[in-house]
Amino acid sequence: MSIERCFEEGTVVPDLESTDKYDAIRELIHRAPVFRELADIPAFERSVVEREQLLTTAFGHGVAVAHGRIEGLARVLIGLGLARAGIPFESPDDKPVHLLFVIASPPHMSLDYLRALSTLVRVIRNRAIREALLAGGEAREIERRIRGEFFLCLDQHSRAPMACEG
Repeated sequence: MSIERCFEEGTVVPDLESTDKYDAIRELIHRAPVFRELADIPAFERSVVEREQLLTTAFGHGVAVAHGRIEGLARVLIGLGLARAGIPFESPDDKPVHLLFVIASPPHMSLDYLRALSTLVRVIRNRAIREALLAGGEAREIERRIRGEFFLCLDQHSRAPMACEG
């Protein structure tokens, strides 16, 4: 299963500098080492930005989950950028985004993509987890936190569908 490798080393950028949502998406894609395995980074970047232009991927509580599809990708990739100052993102609650996730997936909808997205959304609905991620630390510490919560939720969700929402 390709989501078993989500949030490995190289997935977190703890200090996004961009204050525009499209620039922040581009910055995360270019700074997070996880996306270096993409064969065509500019095509992926266009895919994510075009998707974001259709409808915001911010869903409130300071979180956005931008996503795009790219040919030749064998697994789901997720990057996380922390924007301490916040980024205006046309969020439903009008609050700036502090946690920007970008998901890369193969061009065809896959079960792995759906599981990764649903698990991620369940995890970040939990206020304590969002606060812990924003509390800072180095990229590896943030990766450890999000990876632990992601896989705990994935495991719990496989046993009880609403187990990890908080």
